[in-house]
Amino acid sequence: MNTSIHPVNEILPTGKLTALGLQHVLVMYAGAVAVPLIVGRALQLSPQDVAFLISADLFVCGIVTLIQSLGATQWFGIRLPVMMGVTFASVGPMVAMANSNPGTAGAQMIFGAIIGAGIISILIAPIMSRLLRFFPPVVTGTIIAVIGISLMRIGINWIFGNPFGPTAPKVVNPDHVKWLADMGAAASAPGATVPAVPKGLGLTASVTNPKYANLTGVGIAAIVLVSILMITKFFKGFIANISVLLGIVIGAVVSIAAGIMHFDNVGKAEWFALIAPFHFGTPIFDPILILTMTLVMIVVMIESTGMFLALGDMTGKKVDQPALSKGLRTDGLGTLIGGIFNTFPYTSYSQNVGLVAVTGVKSRYVCVAGGVILIVLGLIPKMAAIVESLPTVVLGGAGLVMFGMVAATGIRILSAVDYKNNRYNSIIIAVSIGFGMIPLIAPNFKQWMPHSLHPLIESGILLASLSAVILNLFFNGAKDTGTDATIEAAKQADSH
Repeated sequence: MNTSIHPVNEILPTGKLTALGLQHVLVMYAGAVAVPLIVGRALQLSPQDVAFLISADLFVCGIVTLIQSLGATQWFGIRLPVMMGVTFASVGPMVAMANSNPGTAGAQMIFGAIIGAGIISILIAPIMSRLLRFFPPVVTGTIIAVIGISLMRIGINWIFGNPFGPTAPKVVNPDHVKWLADMGAAASAPGATVPAVPKGLGLTASVTNPKYANLTGVGIAAIVLVSILMITKFFKGFIANISVLLGIVIGAVVSIAAGIMHFDNVGKAEWFALIAPFHFGTPIFDPILILTMTLVMIVVMIESTGMFLALGDMTGKKVDQPALSKGLRTDGLGTLIGGIFNTFPYTSYSQNVGLVAVTGVKSRYVCVAGGVILIVLGLIPKMAAIVESLPTVVLGGAGLVMFGMVAATGIRILSAVDYKNNRYNSIIIAVSIGFGMIPLIAPNFKQWMPHSLHPLIESGILLASLSAVILNLFFNGAKDTGTDATIEAAKQADSH
């Protein structure tokens, strides 16, 4: 090893580089594919389109990782060992958009909002680090905790069934449906004396749905969860780090044995296919949706700032203002590329930052290798089709851990907040979490509010973010405490 070369810039032997790059990919893989699965199914897209979203996501993960770790021009890339992936912070707003506008139209609106937010993020990146004073640990910890809590609903619904639709707890009695149809036919017959069925009359769900909370599915989710817990308990190092991925694999094997996982779409999928931009048509640029996604990106970039500073501290390479701007600008560029290639907002993955600390390997070229592997995976549609074939119960068992760990990260950050000498911090957290719960507990709270505001307020994550920032400013002011608290909070997030 040449001692004149900084460890961050060291190029390792090809075999070692590939193995370590694959390690980074495996650590992030479960989280990376979760978001396209969530959003694709919320949009009610076909299995083929959901598989395409997964391929597109892996492909863009790879491209943005290369830009961030390798660098591109003087404007983009922090040139540190960073793996980029879809941020969970964007899931809540995107699911809300998908629920309001399912299908291709919803996809066009989501990707239009992402492209717009990406452009704005590139422009505001240089000033974001100056906003750190508005995002101390009491704010970032609260936001991350609410993100995790909000996502838990998705994981739980994956296990038992969605509250609406074919897997709802109750369904309409088929006998009642037949009776209503007969009455309608009788009323429309010539010379009928039966009164017409009132317009808008519907039947309520009153019969237990056998598809909801099916014990076979619940049992498989339990096997996945127990497998993850056992691997975490009895294995160390790399195996423990990919416990979620291994749990999903075990769940898939059990699902195949139980006959509930099928590979029809895998057989139809191609071995190689390029990722086409604007797969779902021309994006729709809605100003309110762009504003919503921009607020998400501001939160993402503040979180990224902490990650970059912590990573600089771990690797011994100082992250100055220009380097920080390059890294944050790449978050925006990745989001812009994501919108163009039918995928989502991007950020540095904390579990991969934590892996740098665990392994002690500081070379950015390890993440470059990981980026290349992700691009290759994105170009193999059969891989995405296999992931899409996973029953939701398998994902639900893993989701309890994945999404719960997000909430736990927020709680861990909040554990370092000063409550003894600052009684306001408890109030900030309490009220902000309360605001974050409103859309989960009372989803129709906005029915009398202007429709144009709905995308902005139907995400508990955004409500909690706005509440935490405003209340912290009101109670604590905008004190510039330097970067130490931000680095420490980021290290708390990395430690899982």
